Amino acid sequence: MSAELSPITAWTFQSEIAIPKDIGPILVAGEQPIAAYKTFRDSAVFTDRRLVVRDAQGMTGKKVEMYSIPYSSINMWSSENAGTFDFNSEIELWTRAGHIKINLGKGVDVRKLDHLIAHVVLGGGR
Repeated sequence: MSAELSPITAWTFQSEIAIPKDIGPILVAGEQPIAAYKTFRDSAVFTDRRLVVRDAQGMTGKKVEMYSIPYSSINMWSSENAGTFDFNSEIELWTRAGHIKINLGKGVDVRKLDHLIAHVVLGGGR
């Protein structure tokens, strides 16, 4: 009997979007954004060095929590495409901080995202 690992957090990427113009101030010198996805309340941006997930909170959305996951902390990942009766795709990341689950909306190509993660984690992004 195997124990199910529950994620430390879970996000939903609804669709690929243009890279937000206001991402610049949080990037370090030389860091380049690669792709961005709409989340429930904000966005997630893949750079050449990390994944940054912004989560607007509260009624006005002015309070923003930021998650930054350096690719060097990702030990393993998995991807699952949607099936006949299961309409959801997902990506799971196992990091030094714990397990993270990313649910993917119909507007996200799971194989494209899987390739992006492979590219940056395995060293092709730098």
